[in-house]
Amino acid sequence: MPVFGLIDGNSFYCSCERAFKPSIQKKPVVVLSNNDGCSIARTAEAKALGVKMGEPYHVCKERPELSDVVWFSSNYVLYGDLSRRFYLSLAERLPKVEPYSIDEMFIDLSGFDDVAGLCALLRSEVMRVAKIPTCIGWGPTKTLAKLANAIAKKHTELNGLCDLTNEQTRKNWLDRLDIDEVWGLGKQNCAKLHKLGVRTIADFVALPPEHVQKLLSVVGKRLQLELKGQSCLSFADMETNKKSIATTKSFGRVVTQWKEMREVIATYATRAAEKLRAEGLQAGYLSVFIHTNRHSGDPYYSNQRGAVIEPTYDTAVLITESIRLLKPLWKNGYRYYKAGIILNDLSCLSNQSDLFSTYDKEKSGTLMQVLDDINARYGRGTLRPSSTALRPSWGARSAMRSPRYTTHLDEIVKARSW
Repeated sequence: MPVFGLIDGNSFYCSCERAFKPSIQKKPVVVLSNNDGCSIARTAEAKALGVKMGEPYHVCKERPELSDVVWFSSNYVLYGDLSRRFYLSLAERLPKVEPYSIDEMFIDLSGFDDVAGLCALLRSEVMRVAKIPTCIGWGPTKTLAKLANAIAKKHTELNGLCDLTNEQTRKNWLDRLDIDEVWGLGKQNCAKLHKLGVRTIADFVALPPEHVQKLLSVVGKRLQLELKGQSCLSFADMETNKKSIATTKSFGRVVTQWKEMREVIATYATRAAEKLRAEGLQAGYLSVFIHTNRHSGDPYYSNQRGAVIEPTYDTAVLITESIRLLKPLWKNGYRYYKAGIILNDLSCLSNQSDLFSTYDKEKSGTLMQVLDDINARYGRGTLRPSSTALRPSWGARSAMRSPRYTTHLDEIVKARSW
């Protein structure tokens, strides 16, 4: 029987911040979104104080009961590097590790005699190497592994581990858990099931399969099979689900000059191209948008433009196409607040040129590989297109950002001795 595991970092962004500040180990910690807008990660202590996910920072800071909360601007460079260490510590010990998000990874636990002992060891190793506390759930399918992980997180008496490989144990949990807790079911499908009187996961599993397929399509039927312990999702099946890639951010200050907006879009297109190549994809449709802030009192203006493009992952091509789309959107006299790039029609990347290619894809592939290799080794932005910003004055606010301890030599932890 295959055994799938899911290991998940607890309050991952907050744990990254705590890793380098032992003084806040027991304090409530919250990490904010871009521009220090709203809460996107909270420790259990912060949740207990009533900090909601997505709650605006400017509201929270006025609440006296939150005076002890330690706030951080998001520091994605640090989080990304600790996620990499997290992955490497697992990859050294397991045959397959599949990152699902920055803080979640599916792991192959098939064939091990003492899975519980192995998972306890993995937790301690991730803690030792990346300083991230984790929980691990496992079962005969990916859906059950995800569910087991959620159980391990909520029930502290399980010491961060939950095993759903045993049929009777699984049945006991499915009888108690609400249908809303099933990974991938979605709110609309849950609403349909609620109308039928389905409340628990056990209720869902007991439905006739043909009824489930008629109500929720083949996706719902597959979920039901997975919950019954029949594996339908292999390790490769999760890699091709991405439908779009976006780089959209509000600015740290308003942008009023064409030269700056051109720099913004070139920078965002560069980042979107990096994401594309990291996923092994190319894009066939590109859209660009800009708008002012409707809440600031400035005259409101919003516009967007999209176009079919030759499928590509080349940074230079995406910058050229983005600027071409931006030009008709730009209007002088407005105070722009946000812009973005969205890539759609994604497909697996190809270096093969065809008869109608407008550029040499083989040469482009080599160039992009060199660009990515150098930036991976020496840090993002070591090599960059000249049209992008090195230190943008319009960049997002991050007044409470912690140092990038592990990737920037001038921000490394300093030790003193007497």
